[in-house]
Amino acid sequence: MISCSAGLSEMDGIGNTMQKKAAELERMAEVLVTGEQLRLRLHEAKVIKDRRHHLRTYPNCFVAKEIIDWLIEHKEASDRDTSIKIMQKLLDQSIIHHVCDEHQEFKDMKLFYRFRKDDGTFPLDSKAKVFMRGQQIYEKLMNTENTLLQTCEEEGVTYERTLVASEFIDWLLQEGEMPTREEAELLGRRLLEHGIIKHVSNKHHFVDCGLLYQFRMNFRRRRRLMELLNERCRSIPENHDSPFCLRKQGSEGGNTSFLSVSPTKEIKVVSAVRRSSMSSSCGSSGYYSSSPTLSSSPPVLCNPKSVLKRQVSPEELQTPGGLYIKKTFTIVGDAVGWGFVVRGSKPCHIQAVDPGGPAAAAGMKVCQFVVAVNGMNVLNLDYRTVSNLILTGPRTVVMEVMEEADY
Repeated sequence: MISCSAGLSEMDGIGNTMQKKAAELERMAEVLVTGEQLRLRLHEAKVIKDRRHHLRTYPNCFVAKEIIDWLIEHKEASDRDTSIKIMQKLLDQSIIHHVCDEHQEFKDMKLFYRFRKDDGTFPLDSKAKVFMRGQQIYEKLMNTENTLLQTCEEEGVTYERTLVASEFIDWLLQEGEMPTREEAELLGRRLLEHGIIKHVSNKHHFVDCGLLYQFRMNFRRRRRLMELLNERCRSIPENHDSPFCLRKQGSEGGNTSFLSVSPTKEIKVVSAVRRSSMSSSCGSSGYYSSSPTLSSSPPVLCNPKSVLKRQVSPEELQTPGGLYIKKTFTIVGDAVGWGFVVRGSKPCHIQAVDPGGPAAAAGMKVCQFVVAVNGMNVLNLDYRTVSNLILTGPRTVVMEVMEEADY
């Protein structure tokens, strides 16, 4: 392993050119992820299917006019012109194309288009290959039990969900992802240069030592298609702890507070930052926390004090004739999210509920314990796993919870 002092002299202080390039490639990766999420949704909705025209069958395609109807119906766009701009962005980035490559403009007509991933014509250049490699490593990290992603401190600043470079390389070797430390370090450098990972304070390149790095992207976050049109929005690191955001309560004076309402009506402030709703200059929504590396705003309180009076075991929740009763909610996510935050472990609990969000409208309350998500029992899972289940599932989520009976 290279010592930090020996290995950083030539790499200390990543230049602006490299940072700009990484940001551009990160933007490209965001478009690819957004396009892939749309492709999967359209397959699930059977909008993509084999179609016939003039005695010829075109497999796995969709009709332009129908997709525009679908985007508006699913509130991914407000009107047909916006829908066309979204699809044109995917066409320009070679994610979709006209089935006969006769139209370079996306038109609101009965024309057939297809995702290049469905017909094997997606251009696998070096940038796309690095992106796909990064996504594969990210998914493997998320799906395996490991302690690589931790809260660590570097130069007096604490960072959430970081990778120690040398430990990351150890993991790549143990998992058979790379044959040697030298090649693993080279992979880390490529991931950084392509905007997949970054040094926590953007000061160093990737080096096989004790420096801290983070993924720039949460590949599993559900993207809104409007994000494709927000070219000039500054990238803000995402909060991986939970995909459920609370709506901002006013924006006077740059206030970035979200309100968490407990059963006693006490107001607790959770400092956070996200891309605001469609009334903002960026015009998109997402799930984000602030970072000491990119913003002077207060850092997100990723582990706020629990709203629970005491922890309850799964056995106590399920005791026949006990103190807790079961309730089931069907929550349809909107353009901002589902409007609640989960925390805790075995079982998780509802830490906060947006009073104006979908969860509150369905009847969800703070301090309820999460029993099942879309029919899957989650009593023995932690909040990160439960969050991922909901984030990667359908927009409509069925939640079973237990709450203390009011006798």
